[in-house]
Amino acid sequence: MENSEKNQKSAGGSAVAGVAATDRARLEKLKKTVIVVGGSSGIGYETALRLIGRNFSVVNISRTPCSLDRVKNYAADVTVGDTLEKAIREIAAATENMYGLVYCAGYSMAAPIEYANEKDYRYLFDVNYFGAIRAIRCVAPYLKRRGGRIVLVSSMGGTFPVAFDSFYSSSKAAVDMLAKGAAIELEPYRIRVCSVQPGGTSTGFTFKRKVYADEENRDYAAKVKRATAALADMEQSGMSAGEVARQVVDVICEKNPPLSLQCGKRNKFFAMAKRLLPDRTTQYINKKMYKL
Repeated sequence: MENSEKNQKSAGGSAVAGVAATDRARLEKLKKTVIVVGGSSGIGYETALRLIGRNFSVVNISRTPCSLDRVKNYAADVTVGDTLEKAIREIAAATENMYGLVYCAGYSMAAPIEYANEKDYRYLFDVNYFGAIRAIRCVAPYLKRRGGRIVLVSSMGGTFPVAFDSFYSSSKAAVDMLAKGAAIELEPYRIRVCSVQPGGTSTGFTFKRKVYADEENRDYAAKVKRATAALADMEQSGMSAGEVARQVVDVICEKNPPLSLQCGKRNKFFAMAKRLLPDRTTQYINKKMYKL
């Protein structure tokens, strides 16, 4: 008799645990889902971490997985075939509440325009700009059902050119304009689009930059070396990835986010100065920053 009662209690406990697990799974599925493209490190990783803290369901798309336990990973390379689109479609099929996209994928190269390899700068635009277009195109039909948020992580380099990284600056300026154009098109569907513009940010991105060797830079070699060193100093002494990520997540959560957002008071000041000062003045200041 005693064994029978114990078995019944055990069975009852298992049933309750099973129901609780089912409820948790359903609640998890009903959370607003945000896709982070490039969430395995740097700003993307910190963004994923803070989205979890705000009770979002987070999915990362990147070549290498995000190490956070509560992030689901889909492997894709934004420059290879339709792997990005395939991942987004699979994510959409697995969630009931697609809400947001954060595009953090980025690539940088230090080289003079005259001697840069076409393969390199086309790859840069594939990652920084065309990848963002593809992500928006693919996620838009799902967000149009209920509304949502799209955040493109840009850079102050799109406002002030990074010396000897003109391709990066050009791609980020294009990203800023892409965000504004997409905002016009998607606003009627209650989708808000914003480009977030960090300045120098202390991440491993500094050490992943492709820097051409002196023999490739030829007569520009000394200037490239000075400019690249100055840029590395600006980045490693700049904002933390967590500070930038906090502002990215604030945009996701805001009812009426801005079209563009400069991270930090210093960058807001620089953006205002750019609007007020003559181009020759800002260009002079910019050259001094890179020791040119």
